[in-house]
Amino acid sequence: MKRWWGCFGTAMRFALIEQARNRLALLIVLLFVPLWTTLAFEVVAQAPLRFYVRPVSRFMVLEGNVLTQIVGALQALALVVAFMMFVATARSAHFDRRLVRSGFPRSCLAAAKCASLVLVAAAVAVYVTAWMHLFWRPTQPVLLAAGMFTGALIYGSIGIVLAAVVRSELAGMFLAIMISSIDLLLQNPLINPQADSALVRYLPAHGAVQSVVTAAGLHVMPWSCLLQGFAWALGMAGLGMAAFALRTRTHRPAGVSVPGVQETASAP
Repeated sequence: MKRWWGCFGTAMRFALIEQARNRLALLIVLLFVPLWTTLAFEVVAQAPLRFYVRPVSRFMVLEGNVLTQIVGALQALALVVAFMMFVATARSAHFDRRLVRSGFPRSCLAAAKCASLVLVAAAVAVYVTAWMHLFWRPTQPVLLAAGMFTGALIYGSIGIVLAAVVRSELAGMFLAIMISSIDLLLQNPLINPQADSALVRYLPAHGAVQSVVTAAGLHVMPWSCLLQGFAWALGMAGLGMAAFALRTRTHRPAGVSVPGVQETASAP
């Protein structure tokens, strides 16, 4: 067990280094997300919009710019985290196979990727929530951050899955944009007057959207929506880890080492 934790620490360090090297994603987080949320708040009209809150089975009214900022921030966050996890997983594929062939257990590599996703999602969710505090005060700021966090987890897991399906970073980014746009634009009543349709409940980010909108103006805790979001995140993460296991599968006989991989990467 002690050696497993040593492998996990090494894999976690590699995962965080890979995230830090993605300068484009970091630039998007620092510049694009604040720019988009600011424009959404300042440009969109303040006309009141009705949003159907399923946990309490009633409509609530929010200003159009506030609602658009909330959903837009969630979409920007989802795109950024999906792109970061896609790029990190795709770029490390060859190195992951070398580690597995040298004896690293797949479980510690998979756990390191999941842990890095949690850290990235939490950091970006807190950053976005803090930025929106400059414009208005949500009724439940912790719930707002939790909803953003679940949305980031869902799309970060989708990014891991996409890395197993496509190899081009451009294709991965395009797919992430298309999936998140279909998902979140359909839930914005400013774009879709039928945003309260029953079919919307089956979209990946439905639980996250319900949570962040509830946090904006209600005092109820939408446990079912949060659980739905975490269920989507766990499901997509499980699918991504299954794809990771297949991608790093090797038939090399046990005991055969690979040149170029240090002995410190040996399995327990």
